[in-house]
Amino acid sequence: MEYIKKNRSSLILKVAIFATGFAGIVAEYILSTLATYFLGNSVLQWTMIVSLMLFFMGIGARLSKYIKTGLILKFLLLEIALSLTVSFSSILVYSTAAVSEYYPIFIYGLCVFIGLLIGLEIPLVIRINKAYEDFNTNISSVLENDYYGSLLGGVFFAFIGLPQLGLTYVPFILGFVNLSVAVLVAIQMYSKMTSSEKIKVKSLIGGSVLILLLGLYKTEDVIIWGEQKKYLDKVVFSKQSAYQKIVMTEWKDEHWLYLNGNLQFCSIDEAMYHEPLVHPIMKMAENPKNVLVLGGGDGCAVRELLKIESVTSIDLVDLDSVMTNLGKKNPILKTLNKNAMNSNLLSINNADAYTFLEKDVNSFYDVIIIDLPDPRSIELSRLYSQEFYTICKRKLRPNGFIITQAGSPYFATKAFQCINKSMQSAGFETVPLHNQVISMGEWGWILGAKNTNCDANCLKARLRQLKFTDLSTNWINNDAMNLLTSFGKNNVFNLQDSTIEVNRIHNPVLQSYYLNGNWDIY
Repeated sequence: MEYIKKNRSSLILKVAIFATGFAGIVAEYILSTLATYFLGNSVLQWTMIVSLMLFFMGIGARLSKYIKTGLILKFLLLEIALSLTVSFSSILVYSTAAVSEYYPIFIYGLCVFIGLLIGLEIPLVIRINKAYEDFNTNISSVLENDYYGSLLGGVFFAFIGLPQLGLTYVPFILGFVNLSVAVLVAIQMYSKMTSSEKIKVKSLIGGSVLILLLGLYKTEDVIIWGEQKKYLDKVVFSKQSAYQKIVMTEWKDEHWLYLNGNLQFCSIDEAMYHEPLVHPIMKMAENPKNVLVLGGGDGCAVRELLKIESVTSIDLVDLDSVMTNLGKKNPILKTLNKNAMNSNLLSINNADAYTFLEKDVNSFYDVIIIDLPDPRSIELSRLYSQEFYTICKRKLRPNGFIITQAGSPYFATKAFQCINKSMQSAGFETVPLHNQVISMGEWGWILGAKNTNCDANCLKARLRQLKFTDLSTNWINNDAMNLLTSFGKNNVFNLQDSTIEVNRIHNPVLQSYYLNGNWDIY
């Protein structure tokens, strides 16, 4: 009987450490995702959050040696503290970001505190479990279960937690996991606790259950409030997909679309962005039939393409199915894109643009339109690289054309020029374009031509001769083409900076150029 009790106690402790590994890794990912959303630069945030948390797990492990007595009670207190901290992490970050500019310190403070708690836990479990297993088995089994739990936590976060539940509810799942562990351990070790310890544990567990239930009930309201504080206008849609935070706001009859807090367009002036993106290149291509759109899940670029009679097929590649479904089904976007995302001419592919082009060996296009978010991260930067443009060139038919949105030639001049040089290095003859989009400021595109026997000056002259009288447009006309192709003197946009490097996969300079732009005057 004593042997069975020992085995059961050891098993419960292993379950506890498995759950700790599960919850710990997911807590790291939650904070990394929050940091990316609020602070940007995903590679930096994930690297720093994970590294700092591991470091402070080490500090916590070192501090655990000072816990001499009451190991079971101390372990239970740590589990309860971890349960509450992780559960309210999203609420606390959203609330702090809504009222203070010091929220980055708070995000990293949570990272430090959770790391310390996890670091304290593991040695305590090893010390408690030594009464039930010999030294070698004890150490290996505890660490083994922690690592197994981490794997399950990673799979859960990637495939279920973030895409299905979002940052609203996943933290509370972790909280209840940790609290359940505390309950299991408390039941199994109940006889080993003193009367005062039993009272403390019962009170803390009962109180924690009530706090978690209240937090779960109110979390959506608090996060919506925190989200709303970030935007000037009323938030009418907010969803965390597996890849990004999608938010739409409303003022009177106008709407704004944001991805990870960054404005993508405003319905008031989106034509000043989408018409220059689509119509000049389509006119230059002359009778284009097959068009590839990379990004553009909102459907506005597709709307403009459907105005052109020669188009027989449009392939749209957008990584995020939540975004493309929004473009297909959301009443606001359906009205704005004139139901373009449900056109019979359109084929939607939810895939990474780079991977899609590498794997698709049978499709070729007259025009490629790239409407991707700005290169704020390494992941996005690769879609503005020499290698990517080389793949695009192979997918274009002879005399084909490509255009990419290229950020702001004024606020991110070096990034704009880097995209231009990168496209040129892939063998395209290029022409930079720009326009003053009221809600976004000075914005730009790079148009590239494949094997047209026409240099940049020739292409610019052709662009300035384009007429759009056969199309129903809101803004673009022949006069606009003179504006789009004119940059004035070089001292403002500095488009001939010879120090700018080409953006390559192995040398991703574009992200740095972009982040170090003149955004402080935007």
